[in-house]
Amino acid sequence: MSLSHYDPATIEKKWQEIWETNQTFHVANVSDKPKYYVLEMFPYPSGRIHMGHVRNYSIGDVVARFKRMQGCNVLHPMGWDAFGLPAENAAIKHKTHPAKWTFENIDYMRTQLKRLGYSYDWTRELATCHPKYYKWEQAFFLKLLEKGLVYRKKAPVNWCPSCHTVLANEQVEDGLCWRCDSEVVHKELSQWFLKITAYADELLDCLDKLGKGWPERVLTMQRNWIGKSHGMEIDFAVDGMDESITVFTTRQDTLFGATFMSLAPEHPLVDTLIAGKPEARAVQEFRDKVDKMDHIVRTAEDLEKEGCFTGSYCINPVTGIKMPIFVANFVLMGYGTGAVMAVPAHDQRDFEFARKYDLPIKVVIQPKDETLDPATMTEAYADPGYLTASGEFDGLFNEEAKEKIAQTLDARGIGKKTVNYRLRDWNISRQRFWGAPIPIVYCPECGAVPVDPKDLPVELPMDITTREDGKSPLPDYAPFVETTCPRCGKQARRETDTMDTFVESSWYFARYTDARRTESAFDQEAISYWLPVDQYIGGIEHAILHLLYARFWVKVLRDMGELQGVDEPFENLLTQGMVLKDGAKMSKSKGNVVDPNNLIEQYGADTTRLFCLFAAPPEKDLEWSDAGVEGAHRFLNRLWRLVDELLPLLTPCGPTRSMDGLTLSSEEKDLRRKEHETVLKATTDIQNKFQFNTVIAASMELVNQLYKSKETMKTSANGPLLLSSAISSVLTILAPITPHICEELWQAMGYETPLSEQPWPHYDPKALSKDEITIVVQVNGKLRGRIAVPAGASKQSVQEAALADPNVAKHTAGKTIRKIIVIPEKLVNVVVS
Repeated sequence: MSLSHYDPATIEKKWQEIWETNQTFHVANVSDKPKYYVLEMFPYPSGRIHMGHVRNYSIGDVVARFKRMQGCNVLHPMGWDAFGLPAENAAIKHKTHPAKWTFENIDYMRTQLKRLGYSYDWTRELATCHPKYYKWEQAFFLKLLEKGLVYRKKAPVNWCPSCHTVLANEQVEDGLCWRCDSEVVHKELSQWFLKITAYADELLDCLDKLGKGWPERVLTMQRNWIGKSHGMEIDFAVDGMDESITVFTTRQDTLFGATFMSLAPEHPLVDTLIAGKPEARAVQEFRDKVDKMDHIVRTAEDLEKEGCFTGSYCINPVTGIKMPIFVANFVLMGYGTGAVMAVPAHDQRDFEFARKYDLPIKVVIQPKDETLDPATMTEAYADPGYLTASGEFDGLFNEEAKEKIAQTLDARGIGKKTVNYRLRDWNISRQRFWGAPIPIVYCPECGAVPVDPKDLPVELPMDITTREDGKSPLPDYAPFVETTCPRCGKQARRETDTMDTFVESSWYFARYTDARRTESAFDQEAISYWLPVDQYIGGIEHAILHLLYARFWVKVLRDMGELQGVDEPFENLLTQGMVLKDGAKMSKSKGNVVDPNNLIEQYGADTTRLFCLFAAPPEKDLEWSDAGVEGAHRFLNRLWRLVDELLPLLTPCGPTRSMDGLTLSSEEKDLRRKEHETVLKATTDIQNKFQFNTVIAASMELVNQLYKSKETMKTSANGPLLLSSAISSVLTILAPITPHICEELWQAMGYETPLSEQPWPHYDPKALSKDEITIVVQVNGKLRGRIAVPAGASKQSVQEAALADPNVAKHTAGKTIRKIIVIPEKLVNVVVS
């Protein structure tokens, strides 16, 4: 029997049809096997699958297939993050309805994913834009409203006048909208908020439990985003006014060194402070300038510190000095109270500001072995030290002084201990059409009234035309807006804002556990069985918001009784690197995109998967290489030719076949050892490190060994059995990575059970032992020879063999041997003089 030439298109189509017909990867919620839930972050269906998706989903598929081969009941689902601005903007651009655009893309992307051979359980597929999905999201909203975890208030927001919607701070880049590059403005709008701050402490504390399974970088980013800090709120009276400014500080030990005040330009007191002052016009111009700045840029360390004097002063409560009040570009209302007591000697931002505007600098903490002079300081001193020029607290170590100053201020009624968070409540209102409707009705008599739960879902109307300018058509669409009040029955209007799409992606992983359920959002038995997700995989760009929101939703749903006994959504997290081409992230704007479809057409899905997994470890960026793709394809052809040549000799004996009772030659032992070494490395590197590139490299080495040994093995007594076992091991190891070609070659070898149902192979420790080992010999630390000795040889016999080596003897002749150091099975070092 001989195989035809390697034809990826035919082979891949064949096996994908077999898997679909047999529902090979369909998984039940009940099993006596250990469960394993692996999940990749689901895609936006706003276009096509790109190479970043391919890399992410290939990583997840290897893990899913590997765990399945290890005997786990594996849940590996796929769905669509289908609402949101990208899909809506794309639909408007293409002059079609967002629903039509989205579902057409879903159909196309699903076909792409199936062509890549991913082992998804498609019976659990979901799309977040479907009313049967967002119905439950609306129900959760109403329950949160009932519990006081949802509220509505006026708030300053980033507004894109082109996209006609609110943007999160992270969606504003250099003052411009991340989607359309329009200049972002700030305005006040009534918005709906989720009270994520109510869970700030638990969100922070639970990060310690995730330490083993999450990258430290992500944990640090989340800790910093929550930003818990212990300190004080201190009141500074405004000179000549019946007003005071409250600051939050963690450095009350430096209070005696405060010499001016910095306010956020958005601070509500600014208008009062500048009223009637000659500085009013300059301050307003400065505020307009800062209003256009990116909030994140304003907090950057390298930001040039700028400000404007308000014309007003406040009083330092412990020194009594009049402190000028400035508005400053680096102070934001979103952090603390929007006011900062400036201590330029001991804070670098304040130091730079003071130097720029010639403001006084007062040292109140001195290091142990140095005396600081404000006139000669080149930077702020922020390290520990002893208080000076601080009245009754002089001489105290600053950490001790913090507590004593706190007690004093509290007793005087001008300060109190408090905890502050960087985290702010989550604004979920979006002024766009393509999103889940917020289930609220506005009644002239009753105010904001929740929709009756029995009337859910509040469906987004499909018989509506989107506007070319992107503005939501909902407020002007009477069939949607006009309704009756659920409370009094009078005429009322629906809320026309839709929910932030981060809401849908904050609980989708739980819905996968029973995606077709209609009587409730979740089945508690399925939740208890599957959650938390054992392995979550996605980009580092989602390390803060998506992961934080998902963690928040799990805790909220747990406390509502929806996710009983679940504290965290994701046990382990892998953040894969980006796919780069010519040193830059692939993007249409850069013109460096590689289309997966073209790649599959030319080389096949297995080559595409192999390259993505071989070119770099998962957590590192992957630099695209056409030569690398061709190399991956050559390897698969080489594997195909090897099996084709040896097929008449091969039998379906199974991987790592036992050779007990057989007498093996030296070459046969070498091949068997290489096979078992490869299985050991593959098992370790997938299970412990997800280092698929080293697994592939080890498999390539085993294929090389097979090519070297095949002629000898063809005629040796045990050669055909050893070849069959080793090739079976190669195919089994590579099956999660390149499943189609491995299934085809497995079947060609005569196996009746598909490779997808084959257990992962186990190595035999006895097969790893060597009859003979090579030891390096040094003389005075310099390499002088290599010797072959029997495995387990005594120290004395190793020494004798080393000294007998001709080159070693040459370099020790006529010299005194002072010492012989033997490192068992590795090295001998002869020390001579």
